[in-house]
Amino acid sequence: MSDANRGGWRVVWIAFVVAVFGWGVGFYGPGVYLFALHQAHDWPISTISMAITAHYLLSAILITRLPDAYGRFGVSRVTAAGALFAAMGAIAWTNAQHVWQLLPALMLSAVGWSAMSGAALNAMVAPWFERDRPKAIGMAFNGASVGGLLFAPLWTALIGGLGLSSAGFIVAMATVAVVGPLAWRFLRDVPLADAATAQRALPRHVLLRQPGFVAISVAFALGLFAQIGLFAHLIARLEPDFGGRIAALAISLVTLCAVLGRSLLGWLLGERDRRLAAAANFLMQAVGSLLLAFGDSPVLLAAGCVLFGLGVGNLISLPPLIAQREFGPADVGTVVALVTAVNQAVFAFAPAIYGGLRDFTGGYLVAFLIGAAIQVAAAIIVTRRSRFF
Repeated sequence: MSDANRGGWRVVWIAFVVAVFGWGVGFYGPGVYLFALHQAHDWPISTISMAITAHYLLSAILITRLPDAYGRFGVSRVTAAGALFAAMGAIAWTNAQHVWQLLPALMLSAVGWSAMSGAALNAMVAPWFERDRPKAIGMAFNGASVGGLLFAPLWTALIGGLGLSSAGFIVAMATVAVVGPLAWRFLRDVPLADAATAQRALPRHVLLRQPGFVAISVAFALGLFAQIGLFAHLIARLEPDFGGRIAALAISLVTLCAVLGRSLLGWLLGERDRRLAAAANFLMQAVGSLLLAFGDSPVLLAAGCVLFGLGVGNLISLPPLIAQREFGPADVGTVVALVTAVNQAVFAFAPAIYGGLRDFTGGYLVAFLIGAAIQVAAAIIVTRRSRFF
């Protein structure tokens, strides 16, 4: 193994750790705050949900500026600062005593999440790899799934044992203590585009109009909308059939399948068509959604969780791989940041819309059927290369 490859794989593992904390605090954390703050202060669920949606929307805007921040400050400084803001956000959320305090909390957490999101992981890993990029991206993004496995029970245990405020402080300190030094020590040498390459980069408004970009952006925004909406309501869907404790284990099953599915894709994709792989992934999740919609036995519902879960991780790791193949080196980072931002701005509304459909229809059948239809539409759209329609 060459020194360059050794350095690249070391960065992959650093990105894995960043993903563990980034998702554990910035993605799974808001769901914890929703329940805990409602229970502690009896604030309306809708009010807290609006703050969480604002957290995702603001971070979506910030993600579009990540390439500029990396060019000015470097990957190392931006990542370390992101860990600090994520920590301050966690403390602010968990110490909020009045509703207005959710505003500064979400602003802090949005900055942290934007600097530790999928676009950030791609910026750390992608410059080191060409042929092995699917494997490297898959390994780094597996940290997101591990973050869900570790932080969901960790948050619950800490809140139950020490209280919400202490739990937020401990998680915040751990985030800074682990991510900060790793970013400062190992991400300082992450290569960025040189001046000549940067001058050849296309402006954002040009990229936004390209049919290839539109197809990727729309397809994955739809797919993630369906995925996040179903994921947020999965326990509520399964609880009548299995009870609360077993239904909660379904989240772990889905997350484990996400790690397996992303790892398999990374090892098997090679030079195969990445858009067709994405379409197959959307269709597999659509089948899983249909089984969860109509399933009336443990076997069918478990099969739905497995098929849905196998595709979960690939929806965040496939866009960078498609962008690598279809856009110039100077534009890949910007394309990934824009796609990530669009995805996040769309899926921020998914839990509320799924919940509204559930309340309106008295069950999850319609919501999950619509989700499956959206995933089929995403599969069709992502294969569009030269024109959108």
